[in-house]
Amino acid sequence: MRSRRLTPPVRRTARRWRTPPAILHGGEPFEGAAVLGEMQGPLGVLLFHVARDVYLWASTAPEQREGLFAPRADETLAALLRAAEADVQLELALLPLVRMAGAPESARDDQVAVACQHVAHWADLHGHLETAIAYAQGAAVVLPADAAASYAVGRLARRRAEYARAETWYRRAVALGRQSGDWASYSMAFGGLGNLYSQRGNLPLARRFHLRALRSARRHSLRQLHGSALHDLFVLAAQMGDPEQAERLARLAYDTYGPESQSLSFLASDVAYFWMERGRFAPALTVFHALVHHLHRHEDRVFAQANMVRAAAGAGERRLFEQTWDEVWDRMSRAQSLENAATVMLELAHGAAMLGEWERAERAAERAAQVARERGEGKVLLSAESVLDQVRRTRGVPARARAAAAPPPEPETAARAESFALDLVRTLNASLVAR
Repeated sequence: MRSRRLTPPVRRTARRWRTPPAILHGGEPFEGAAVLGEMQGPLGVLLFHVARDVYLWASTAPEQREGLFAPRADETLAALLRAAEADVQLELALLPLVRMAGAPESARDDQVAVACQHVAHWADLHGHLETAIAYAQGAAVVLPADAAASYAVGRLARRRAEYARAETWYRRAVALGRQSGDWASYSMAFGGLGNLYSQRGNLPLARRFHLRALRSARRHSLRQLHGSALHDLFVLAAQMGDPEQAERLARLAYDTYGPESQSLSFLASDVAYFWMERGRFAPALTVFHALVHHLHRHEDRVFAQANMVRAAAGAGERRLFEQTWDEVWDRMSRAQSLENAATVMLELAHGAAMLGEWERAERAAERAAQVARERGEGKVLLSAESVLDQVRRTRGVPARARAAAAPPPEPETAARAESFALDLVRTLNASLVAR
């Protein structure tokens, strides 16, 4: 099925630029099918109908909305809401949309859009990413000139590896942000494009987008976004094999964010991962252990624990490796869909391989490769296949020979890493106490 596209609102005055269209859906057989496929029972039916009602209402001219829905449509939806036994947060978010079906001529754009955003937030928190995208798009359709609403769709679509859809929404957010002077959304959208191309393995193009995000944030004195752009550039420098530049950018990001920033936990995670990749397992493990208490999203906590598995293996902490491996593997076995599942399994494979746990390493690497292939994550797929090849070549080699073949240690940077690790942990713990 050809993708439907959201066309920009008609303007009375000519512009030098054109707002690009955005993909509303891809391969699903009909609008809203993704919600039905993800959500079961009365709640799924309710969310499906409400999402379609929002799209229909938004595409209808205000003067033509009276009588848009069947008589007593709101009562039908209210009955479904009661049968669904939704939690209080979701029920409060849905009520304005249920009322909209009863009096479509009276509903206001801002009220409908905010309600959709609340539903999207609820769905995201509960791991229903397709439903979150459907409702985030609902808000963006209702507010077609809102750059922040377009950015939100792009971010969710990227996390679900819907790269084509994500790129169209990010580019739309860039154009809308430039037109309206919403420089925060403008900068975030460039950062989103950078992350998208990094995820797809095109690091040079990712760097160009992150530099544009950096320049915009710095020009408009957006401190947190300035820090975020430096953070993204640090990650890219590490991926591109420039450790000195990476360390410099990591410190700059830390200083720019400031101690109150909610982004510090993500920077700490990425810095610890950078150390782990370079064989500095002790400071990495210190940070990962502290991080678990600071991460609210289920996906982020599982990823931090997977990194703990690998860092514990590298640091020789066998008991911690065993305990954390079992917990993460159990969670991954029960998870229906986890956006970073391939990366989580890859970290488990690395940790098991370091301790000579060949069956575990092979099982985790095979699953990482399978998920990465399904999601089109080329970089993770290459890494998983590399680990698989290493495991199959090395599993029969005696431990003494493996140790002799290990590369020499890197130049001494332990003191600098330990100092930065302590700074990160102190700042994280201070923010936890202040809550």
